[in-house]
Amino acid sequence: MTGKAPNILVVQADQMTALALSLYGHTQVKTPHLERLAGNGTVFENAYCNFPLCVPSRMSMLAGRYANAISMWDNAIEMPASVPTLAHYLRDRDYHTVLCGKMHFIGPDQVHGFNERITTDIYPANFAWTPDWIAGERYRPTGINLRAVVDAGLCVRGLQIDYDEEVEFAGVQKLYDLARFNKDKPFLLWVSFTHPHSPFITTRRYWDRYDHDAVDMPAVPPIDVEEMDVMSRWLYYAHGGDLHHVTDEHVRNARHAYYGMCSYIDDKLGHLLDTLEDLGIEDDTAVVFTSDHGEMLGERGQWFKQSFHEWSVRVPLIVRIPGLQPVPRVPELVSLVDLLPTFLDVATQDGDVPELVTPADGNSLVPLMRGEADRRNQVVSEYTGEGVCAPCRMVRRGHVKFIYTHGHPDLMYDLEADPLELDNLIGRAGYAAVERELREEVLRDWDPGLIHDACLRSQKERLFIHKSTGGEPGYAYEYRSGDGERFVRNASAVGTKARARYPFVEPTPFVR
Repeated sequence: MTGKAPNILVVQADQMTALALSLYGHTQVKTPHLERLAGNGTVFENAYCNFPLCVPSRMSMLAGRYANAISMWDNAIEMPASVPTLAHYLRDRDYHTVLCGKMHFIGPDQVHGFNERITTDIYPANFAWTPDWIAGERYRPTGINLRAVVDAGLCVRGLQIDYDEEVEFAGVQKLYDLARFNKDKPFLLWVSFTHPHSPFITTRRYWDRYDHDAVDMPAVPPIDVEEMDVMSRWLYYAHGGDLHHVTDEHVRNARHAYYGMCSYIDDKLGHLLDTLEDLGIEDDTAVVFTSDHGEMLGERGQWFKQSFHEWSVRVPLIVRIPGLQPVPRVPELVSLVDLLPTFLDVATQDGDVPELVTPADGNSLVPLMRGEADRRNQVVSEYTGEGVCAPCRMVRRGHVKFIYTHGHPDLMYDLEADPLELDNLIGRAGYAAVERELREEVLRDWDPGLIHDACLRSQKERLFIHKSTGGEPGYAYEYRSGDGERFVRNASAVGTKARARYPFVEPTPFVR
């Protein structure tokens, strides 16, 4: 790579699991534009989020550091404005940086280093969604429940469609503007959609791309609550698993709609790629496609995210860098904290990558794309958000995954022999050494007792502030006057999205 540093276009989905995509082995979901991107890029076969929840995952990714290192505990906590992000680092390399779409910043800093932010955010930026571990796993600040599953199906319009149509328009228009009026500087344009996040609804156009009767069912059926591990049991109640009766047809409807939603995002990617080609800058622009976390999609009877099981914690990651002839697929373990050092590698033409103000927890992906494999084959993910009652952490090294839940039994799976994660190897003869090593690794630079106390203290403070102020000021970024009335603010996400669905579907009553 020589001459002017490449532009960088990031296209981010929300709650898109890698395991539902053809590039990762799924036989039904149609994503031709992802395959088109992969044709000249690299598919990272084992990419993980570092926290399976929106806000901490995104902040960890932007900072290039694990969430606990920047005190990002849940979906209602602000990242300090003093934390350098990849936007700051790229601006230091003379990039013009633009954020388009969802990022879910909490608190008064609503840009975190970006030069521009060109759309309103869909979600709240105050402390409305603060967890309460004292109240227990049934405390649901976002109103989450399985209504998203039992009411899944068709719509003409929905809140997330409203939002993503605007994000696509703004992102495409910004590419035209950057190509015409920003010729002297490379740019970072981050286009972040909210599909295929629940609720599971899509339009006829995308529903009809799939044969309903052929939609596959989960590989692992629901597991009885009594047989679940502790973290899964917490999430079962946190997601209102006991409030609705979910039938096989509900599951098929939800999966069908989700597949349509994935195709919807694929078309958005296609429009952005077409725009790069129309402008003649595709050979000057690195393109990254990823998601903030996955979606369980009914596997094991579980839905949404927050789990360390593969459907929740695995994310798509496809990278194309101009001037680089990459290997088509990389099997090594990578994660979202690798993006910051990767972008600095891409942005540095003289080989002198700048020293980070604070060392990153990730590594550049460029050597792996060149076919080099000189890095540690390990990833870490953690969870301290709503739905659990204690700190949880996961480490995967090679083909073995270890899950720690503070105060409760450990879990360990050999994903090569047991990809469905059904055979817990803790205490199993022949695995004692790897169990000991991974338990030491999961606790490295991570004290669950201190983190537990920090989370409880932070929750207490934020719950008090929210109660005393009624959620004001709300902080949420609004590009256009009145947008706060259109999107989710000081209220339940589930209820707000349900009211915006057209035609409206009378909610399925809770099981009593």
